[in-house]
Amino acid sequence: MQYRTLGRTGVQVSSLALGAMNFGKLGRTTQDEATAVVHAALEGGINVIDTADMYSGGESEVMVGKAIAGRRDEVVLATKAGMPMGEERNHQGSSRRWLVTELDDSLRRLGVDHVDLYQIHRWDPATSDEETLSALTDLQRAGKIRYFGSSTFPAYRLVQAQWAAREHHLSRYVTEQPSYSILQRGIESHVLPVTEQYGLGVLVWSPLASGWLSGAIREGREITTSRSTFMPQRFDTTIPANRARLDAVEQLAKVAAEADLTMIQLALGFVTAHPAVTSAIIGPRTLDHLHSQLAAADTVLSADVLDAIDAIVAPGVDLAAHEKHDTPPALLDPSLRRR
Repeated sequence: MQYRTLGRTGVQVSSLALGAMNFGKLGRTTQDEATAVVHAALEGGINVIDTADMYSGGESEVMVGKAIAGRRDEVVLATKAGMPMGEERNHQGSSRRWLVTELDDSLRRLGVDHVDLYQIHRWDPATSDEETLSALTDLQRAGKIRYFGSSTFPAYRLVQAQWAAREHHLSRYVTEQPSYSILQRGIESHVLPVTEQYGLGVLVWSPLASGWLSGAIREGREITTSRSTFMPQRFDTTIPANRARLDAVEQLAKVAAEADLTMIQLALGFVTAHPAVTSAIIGPRTLDHLHSQLAAADTVLSADVLDAIDAIVAPGVDLAAHEKHDTPPALLDPSLRRR
């Protein structure tokens, strides 16, 4: 396992991080299975566990808490808030009112007195940066969080938040958690240059592109990944973007075979090769999944392999741009771009 410094915090973290989104009802994972995955990940050198309040309605946090009981000091523990938790309209977003309440709920579910990294799950256009950063700064000073970060923020919002922290003399985001894979490279053109400029740690999610780069999806095979059951539109190969992904996967499989690598090694080795990336978050549902991904922990791709990948999916290109989660609100809601 490789270790890198998380931004400018001085904290050493593994190049692979364990994502817990599949723990609980979403991944149909029991507590015993989740505990086995967590313990195997720790034994394999992973020291970062990332979860969120909304994963399986809080069940993931509960499972993570039970799994790390007695081993808390070994873990850089990260969670997130901001996505809706139920039907109550104020049980979401990044207002002080909600963050103070929801952090206490997350600490209770996790069974800990603090988290190492508290992340705003999505940019909340209804809440000012000053409101959010002042709440997070107070929670940090209270000892409930060590650091805080953002997740899937557009580049211009990352810059704005850094400015707001300086302007109002508040603590700042020290990490960003964007989506990044061989098939979704758009952040190379805007987000990653900003994170490098401000010295942010970067924990990338979906490095296997929701299973497209797992090796299980190939031309002529029925697509039966867990994601395809609840997001079928992302795997319908009659859709042009998905056809483009499948064509790229076939070419990438040849590159992997020629380099004597699995597709998982190719995919994880690619994202962790970028100098702006600190860790790649893997989300195994089973021990077999975990072991196949841990096998990529020390993968270092040669320049020739990286060049071959660039020839298949050009730098800065998203093959499924419509799936991005950082689109400005005015592009999604016509009322926001009309007078």
